[in-house]
Amino acid sequence: MTTMYAALLRGINVGGSRKLPMADLRTLMEELGHARVRTYLQSGQAVFGADRGDEDALAAELARAIEERFGFPVDVIVRDHAYLRAVAEACPFPAAELEPRQLHVTYFSGPVAAERYAYIDPAAHLPEEFRLGDRVLYLYAPEGLGRSRLADALSRARGADALIATSRNWNTVTKLVELTEPA
Repeated sequence: MTTMYAALLRGINVGGSRKLPMADLRTLMEELGHARVRTYLQSGQAVFGADRGDEDALAAELARAIEERFGFPVDVIVRDHAYLRAVAEACPFPAAELEPRQLHVTYFSGPVAAERYAYIDPAAHLPEEFRLGDRVLYLYAPEGLGRSRLADALSRARGADALIATSRNWNTVTKLVELTEPA
């Protein structure tokens, strides 16, 4: 049985470096044996179908193939449709009432301990807020990510866990749910 997944690539096609054309990414993923491969935007989202269900193995395989083909390392997180839908449904903020630019999700490669962000004083950043979820962090930034002091503070967090993290705006979060919908 084929499961639909999204591959989230970190830090490609940003600022003119680490260029990875989406057509080339689609071709590479098809060569890896994936079905129904599609990309979304230029910032590193691909959806695909696979018969095997180990997200970490799929991410590692794609990361290796990208480095071999394009000559630079790329962090990859792979998540299935059910997880992506659950993340969208579990949003602790009123997503339907907010502009998509105000709401972001950071996906992590593994569980995130609250201690990772213990140094942040939530009251000092209001009205901005964040909440942790299942391998995600939800960020409400009413003025957008570019003006967010809280996003800057969150990005400085370093844990001993060596987690991969990559953020997406709410439009992308919901689009990935739609694109990975089983046929």
